[in-house]
This record gives sequence, structure tokens and C-alpha cells, in this order.
Amino acid sequence: MGPSGFGLSPSSSLKVFQPFFVDLTLPYSVVRGESFTLKASVFNYLKQCIKVQTTLKTTDELEEQQCANCQYTSCICADESKIFYWNLKASKLGDVNITVKTEALDTQEFCENEIPVVPKQGRTDTIIKTLLVQPGGILVEKSHSSLICIKEGGQPKVEEISLKVPDNILEDSARAHITMLGDLMGSAMQNLDRLLAMPYGCGEQNMVLFAPNIYILQYLEKTHQLNNDIESKAKNFLESGYQRQLTYKRDDGSYSAFGKSDKEGNTWLTGFSAKSLNKARPYIFIDESHLNHSYSWIKNNQQDPGCFRSVGRLFNNAMKGGVDDDISLSAYITITLLEASISKEDPLLSNALSCLRKASVDVTNVYTQALLAFTFTLSGDNELRETLLDKLEKKAVRGDGQLHWKRDAAPPTEDSYWYRAPSAEVELTAYMLLTILCGPTPDIGKASQIVNWLSKQQNAYGGFSSTQDTVVALQAMAKYSEITFSDKGNMDVTVSSKSGFLEQFHVDKNNRLLLQRASLSKIPEDYTVTATGSGCVFVQAVLRYNIPPPKAKAAFSLSVKSSSRRECLGDPVTTFEILITTAYTGTREKSNMAVIEVKMLSGYIPVKSTVRKLEKDKLIKRSEIQADVVNLYLEEIDHNLVSLSFMVEQDIVVKDLKPATAKVYDYYETGK
Repeated sequence: MGPSGFGLSPSSSLKVFQPFFVDLTLPYSVVRGESFTLKASVFNYLKQCIKVQTTLKTTDELEEQQCANCQYTSCICADESKIFYWNLKASKLGDVNITVKTEALDTQEFCENEIPVVPKQGRTDTIIKTLLVQPGGILVEKSHSSLICIKEGGQPKVEEISLKVPDNILEDSARAHITMLGDLMGSAMQNLDRLLAMPYGCGEQNMVLFAPNIYILQYLEKTHQLNNDIESKAKNFLESGYQRQLTYKRDDGSYSAFGKSDKEGNTWLTGFSAKSLNKARPYIFIDESHLNHSYSWIKNNQQDPGCFRSVGRLFNNAMKGGVDDDISLSAYITITLLEASISKEDPLLSNALSCLRKASVDVTNVYTQALLAFTFTLSGDNELRETLLDKLEKKAVRGDGQLHWKRDAAPPTEDSYWYRAPSAEVELTAYMLLTILCGPTPDIGKASQIVNWLSKQQNAYGGFSSTQDTVVALQAMAKYSEITFSDKGNMDVTVSSKSGFLEQFHVDKNNRLLLQRASLSKIPEDYTVTATGSGCVFVQAVLRYNIPPPKAKAAFSLSVKSSSRRECLGDPVTTFEILITTAYTGTREKSNMAVIEVKMLSGYIPVKSTVRKLEKDKLIKRSEIQADVVNLYLEEIDHNLVSLSFMVEQDIVVKDLKPATAKVYDYYETGK
């Protein structure tokens, strides 16, 4: 440090390299029973020859097959490389470590008229790579969650978990585990980057990677549990989510599902985006001009009575009387303005509230009533709030210490241990929880019954079935967790079975955010969870298995063909075209947004330019290319056939290929 301040010396670069190194070439994944060739490429950086020996570490998961002319000892001279081969067959499921060791041999045998050298340092190089061995078929994932609470001096509580699988599961594909957390929000915290088990391809879905971080940060701050690691992780997700959301922003200040490729902005998504970005301002930089631009667009779409005009298409058409009607849409936008602390004197907000007051008299739809109840809770209109709550009380569904609300004319509830409610009912019930908690006198007893029901609807990642239900439910559960927070809990939980399984967990204030996990190896089996002590613990069992593609009645027709027939002649197929034909066959006029998911054959990869061409030709709205899956988004599918195609090419040779699967599903009702 000098008189003028700090001084920095110029940087210097230093190049470091190994005498020789090994690189492995293998597929991203294979299906059990498939064979592939593992390639180990050894590169010599020395100016002299070396003689190396490569060794593959044997494992139970991979069967080594005979390789007639394969040699594993060879000379490699200056700046040369050599490839060694092993023929392997995947025999067990899961992540398999492949370990190859290469050693420079000390020998007097000549390599090209010179004695090979042995490096003084770096005479061996060992590389480990992981191969995913999959069972094939269709993955089925189920979760069963419970929030177990015991008061001081209370009796132990017992929860039964029944792991049952169908008869047609693929061999050895069943796996299960159980997790314990001392915090209701813990599961979502662990999976902030993957709250949904589905792709994130549009402006609405991106907000699931954004908004929950805000509610978790608020909760942890107010309960003094926020640490640097969680704060850094959440802020990184907020920053990247903000930048990604701006790609869906249009020049007029609105947002739409696919940005500028859509004809117009979307009122609901613009409100959702503005609300979430405004709430993120305490944690990351949000350009205020982006918010003002969105509010101006919303104002331009306010009608004379004060309610808002629905612009742009909303995808979840299962919510009849939900966000696709003007009153519930206006209530949602008004909630956005209230949570953004817009002055009630501002005509934008005062006119909206006036319109909703007049409309609330005739509203009978339960979803709209719940939205209005929350709106008037935030605006402080307690008289209207109580009127709506009295109506909603008559529609409540109670049982087993749980409380929730159903959609009007909802289909019959599936009687299943693993049943999870539709996203519309989760969102509706979450709004009711927010209404109860944000009122003048929160009813914690009633709120606890709602949380008991909501917690049972969570998926294996802490989210719910779809987008908006995940965001609203996590906002409501974070509010509940904040109000009921206590660091005095001390609980012991035992998981046991009649076959002798026994695993014990301890949860207290020091490890309440720690995810504790144990594998449940015996399936099928009945397990018993016994909790003692005082406090609350969130218990979740997750069951996964694979089945052959089902042939049951579906909401879509789907045909997938290959353009190549050369395999019949025994010729190797290095490239071919995948031809997809689909149509909606359900009871409505058309589907919601639909996703076509195409798994790649082992060793094959999509030709990206042919997938992107589908977007350029307006045949699809968006595509996502992952390691072994191609996802194609369609705004909707009606009863007319839709035909799509793209090319795939062979990247690595895999023999004894097993079938790959393709499926089409409704994004908001994934069971269809």
C-alpha cells in the first residue's frame, strides 16, 4: 500500500500440465440390459515415449464382456494418444461409478527405438465418471407427507406408511425413502431450484423458481434463522430468475407466457410478475421502471367500473370461474396492488375495490369468493370479509383434523393413500389460509387444520402439483410458520416395521433445518412412524418405481415413429427422424398448455437445429433440450391432429438397445 492507496501488480500466467492424462467417453445414461463401449483416451504430453497400462476397476453393477482384440498395454510416444476399449453391460440400477487407472510402466522394452520414460511425478492418472443406469419405462413418483405436532406433555403420535406397488413394475425399480425436518418450510428450502417435477419453459413457470425464495427469506429473517448459505443461494435464484423473467417482458410493459412470440401480453401474468418483483426488492436490485411500466399497462386495461380486462390467454382452463373470469382476475390484480402498498387513494386501486365490492354480492363461485375474502382482508374491509367467510364456512370440507375447500362441481375425490388434490383446490385452500392469518385476529386453530391438509399435498420437492398453487401455498405456509414459530421443540421419531427395520431420528432447535433421511429398502412393506416429545416435525415418505407405458384411457392420442427402416437389414442407424402425431381426446374443446416429452435412445442425442426449427416455423411455442430428454411446448392441443418431427443422431454406440418412451401431458393436470 502506497501513499496513493492500494497498488496491484500485473498478473502473470502459469501453464501447468500432467505428463499424461486420461479421458473417458461414455453415454449420459443407459437402460439396464444395454451394452456399450467404454473408451479411455490417453494423451502423452511428454517429448519422450511412455508405456502405459490401463485398468478398469471391476464392479458388481457392470458386466465386462469379452473384447477379442482389445489390449490394455501400449506405447504412446510424444504428443500422441491411444484409445483403449471395454465392452460393458449395465446390470444394476442407479448411479454407477466407472474407475479407470492408467500407469506408466518401468520397462526396458523399446518403444519406437527408445526406452520409454517414467515421469518422476504423475506416473499414474485415475479418473472416475458416473453412469446413470435406468430401469426404462415410465417413472411413477408418489409422496405422503404429515406434519406431526405434540404439545408439551402430550401423548406420542403414530403415523402408518404403507409402501405398496403394482404387480407390473419393472424389476428392482422400486425405491423409497423417508425424511424428517423440524421446520414446515424445510423441504422447499432444500429444493429451491426444483420445486416441481416438470420442466420450466414459460414466463409463468419461471416464477416458481423466483417467488418462493422471497417467502422463505422473509420467514427465516423474521424467525432469526437466516444464515449466509441459505441467503446466498436464495438471492442467486432471485437474480437469475429476474433476468430470465425479463425475457418474457414485452415492449409495452406486460408479460406473457412466451414473451414477444405471443400476440399480446397477459393481464394475470403481468400482475403475478409485478407482485413477485416488487416483493423481491428488499433482497435484490429490481429496476423500478420495470414495475412502473407493468402498472401502467395494467392501468390501461382497467375498465370503466374499475375491474380489469382479461388480455391474453390463461392456460389453466380447468379453473372454471377461476382466473379466467373477470371478477376473480380483477381480485387477483387488486391483491397485487395492495401487496405492492399502492395507496388506497390512488384511483387505480380505489376504483378496483369499488368494482369488487359491487360484484361480491352476486358471486357464488367458491374460488372467486376466496380471492375476494383475501382482497378485502388486505384492504381492511372487515364487514365484507366476514360476509364472505360466513359463506365459505358452509362450503368447508372437514375430517381427520384437516380443513380444506373444493372447487364447485369438482370431480369425485380419489380414495387413495397417495392421493394429492388438484392444483386449483390447493390454491383455493391456500388463499383461505392467508385470509385467516392476515385478519384482525388470526384463528390459529383453524389455520393449523388447513396446514395439516396442505402439507399432505406437497410433492417430494416441497412444491405442489403446478405453478400457482405452489407459489400461493408456500406464501401461506411461510406466514403460518412465522406466526407459530417456536424454537423449544425437542422430538424423537422412530421408523420401524414388522420385518425388523428400525431407524431413529432426533429433532430439536439446533437441527430443525437439517434434512434427515433414511432409505426404506423393503418394498412392499408397512412402516410405523412414532413421534414422542414436544414440538412439530415434518415427515415425508417418497416412493418411486417404473412401469411399462400404460395403455389405459388417456386424454391424448400419441403416435411416435422412426423414419428409418434400415435396422431391419442389420445396418447401423446413425441418424433418423422422429415423427410425432398427437391430438387431444378429452372432454373439453382443447387442452391447457401441453408438453410432449421425448426420451432419447441410449447413446443418441437430438440434432438441436431441427428442434429449434419447430419454434421458428411456429409449430411449437418453445423447446427445451436436456441431457437425455427433449421437451416440446404447445400452447394448446385440440381434437385435430398435430404433426411434429426432429432428427436425432448417434453420439456413442450402445448395443442391445431398450425402447425409449415419449409422452404428452397437460401441464396443469399432469395425470392427463
